[in-house]
Amino acid sequence: MQLRCAFGAAMLAALAVCSAAEAAAQVLLAPVRAAGQSVTPVFEGWYRNPDGTFSLSFGYFNRNAEEVLEIPIGPQNSMAPGRPDGGQPTHFAPRRHWGVFAVRVPADFGEKRVIWTLVVRGETFSVPGSLKAGWQIDALEGEAGAGNTPPVLRFDGAGPGGHGPGGLMAATVLTATVGVPLDLVVWATDDGRASTSVASGGREGVPVTLTWFKHQGPGDVAFADASPDVAGADGRATTTATFNAPGDYVLRVRANDASGVVGAGHAQCCWTNGFVKVRVNR
Repeated sequence: MQLRCAFGAAMLAALAVCSAAEAAAQVLLAPVRAAGQSVTPVFEGWYRNPDGTFSLSFGYFNRNAEEVLEIPIGPQNSMAPGRPDGGQPTHFAPRRHWGVFAVRVPADFGEKRVIWTLVVRGETFSVPGSLKAGWQIDALEGEAGAGNTPPVLRFDGAGPGGHGPGGLMAATVLTATVGVPLDLVVWATDDGRASTSVASGGREGVPVTLTWFKHQGPGDVAFADASPDVAGADGRATTTATFNAPGDYVLRVRANDASGVVGAGHAQCCWTNGFVKVRVNR
């Protein structure tokens, strides 16, 4: 089994863990194919939480144009040290996905590292997450020059909210039955500021946009509307999910703010993740 380095969010970081030639071979020169290619983990950077802890943000790059890969938690998809399940996805949609989840570490984490490893088609890809100064991002503090902050997500209209790539986990584990639609309700609000990012151009006043994903689970998930409208002043949005196999699942909802930015890897100012655990019975 060959060990290869994962290409990070920026070329500088990639060069720190891989040779320039290998980084170029993996990313810049690799042809885009429908299927048969690798998936690599990506460390996006870290940010400080209000309570003094830190969050290490991770995403991934599925180089396939069409193929979705399923890699269950275990030896082929693990976080270290500690438990193999650090909240990472097991469902990898095609192409680049930014800031998919975050690992919270204590205030005294210091120079330790969290390592995400994926084994794909006989090759091992690992990426370390750390608190190195050059990797700090603006996820919760407001994008530099604009004060733009991520949307706030809630799974209870009157409950606590979360914001940023780490987002929040719903307090309740939902129960569903195979083949029977499950109601999903979320509340999303935003500060209404547009990003200064050149990529976004700014879209002041555009409401929060939502996208639902399967994050973990043994079977397929079909959403009635994967991007439901956010309605009313309270930001309530509803959809349903239908499962084709029993087991334990995690669903992710991503809320993008008025900027519309999805891939702002330099700041991750502009979206929030929410996670819902679902136990599906026959």
